[in-house]
Amino acid sequence: MSIESLLTPLSTLLSAHAGADGPRHQAIWAFDAQLAKVARTTRERAIGQMRLAWWNDVIEDPSGVKGQGEPVVDALRATGGMAAPGLVAMIDGWEVLVVDAEIDAQGLRDYATGRGGGLFRALAGQDDAPDWLVAAGQVWALWDLAGHVEEAALADAALALARDLSPRVDQVRWPAAWRPLRIASTLARQDVAKGRGMPRGMSRGQAFRLLRIALVGR
Repeated sequence: MSIESLLTPLSTLLSAHAGADGPRHQAIWAFDAQLAKVARTTRERAIGQMRLAWWNDVIEDPSGVKGQGEPVVDALRATGGMAAPGLVAMIDGWEVLVVDAEIDAQGLRDYATGRGGGLFRALAGQDDAPDWLVAAGQVWALWDLAGHVEEAALADAALALARDLSPRVDQVRWPAAWRPLRIASTLARQDVAKGRGMPRGMSRGQAFRLLRIALVGR
């Protein structure tokens, strides 16, 4: 298994906009995909928590030995992604979907803060990230969730929370190095404003929107 096989067309394109930092971005996106797989395939809560705990142990292993040979682990270590802030928070966020049979408003916030805020901090490589960057990550994670869950009520709740959080990202100045995050955030916020979750798959229209956002910022 290669980490490229774990990436979606969207995460592949976003990583391409990271320039020389692209391999680290790819590794972090692949890590997120592995956590998503745990949440998607878990049928027994205790087993899901054990699988997530393994990833936590890998991140916190001072010897850098645990998990050797696992492609995502190797990629994170090779690119410096293992030291990125936010990885443990991402695990905590995904754990909400593993543990809670029914996700309430607080659960949605915890998921969005952990998975989305952690993901954007990890990609930015900045532990003391501004609050608006965490909010951008929260909106992105809720947009993603709304586009992939089967329960209409949960999708609606995710979009409603995303709309509430979206103004926190208004009028911010994105550093040039955070270009992939700006693109991801803008794409998500545009859809959230129209009551849409993330599309399943990359349509020609979405690819065009991504290119336009990359070029002109909106």
